[in-house]
Amino acid sequence: MNGATVDDAREDARDARTEREHAGARAAAEAWEALFRAQVTLMRRLQADDIWGDLSMREYDVLFTLSRCPDGLRMRDLNAYVLLSQPSLSRLVDRLEAAGLVRRVVVPDDARGTTVTLTDAGAALQRELGRRHVRTIQRYVGAALDDDELATLRRLTDKLRAAQADIPD
Repeated sequence: MNGATVDDAREDARDARTEREHAGARAAAEAWEALFRAQVTLMRRLQADDIWGDLSMREYDVLFTLSRCPDGLRMRDLNAYVLLSQPSLSRLVDRLEAAGLVRRVVVPDDARGTTVTLTDAGAALQRELGRRHVRTIQRYVGAALDDDELATLRRLTDKLRAAQADIPD
């Protein structure tokens, strides 16, 4: 084999590898775009539903998150679950507290820290809205996908979330 042939073979292999990488990147971008567009469409429908009463979906999201944490959450931990800046979350919690739906409790071993917990009224409202929300999710998601597709969607989204665990924010 002469030098030109070896160089040509290396270049062909490099070109094939680059083409596979581009195809993989293109497929990942298309899958992301489809997931993102589906999420945007569904969120718009859910927000437009007349189930929220005086709450916004973001406020409901905070109540829902706290409902899964009976001991409450510190603000920084709550912030990890919602898609809001820290100042926006603080203002939202202020509104929920003024409405009597959450309370802030000083952490016993850390006077600078506070934990946010649901009040009885907040828990009752979350359960009421949660039942309505589940029915609309069934209408928009459950009616569009069969049980196997729902299980696949869950498995894939869990896998995507788990793959991000090692990436710093």
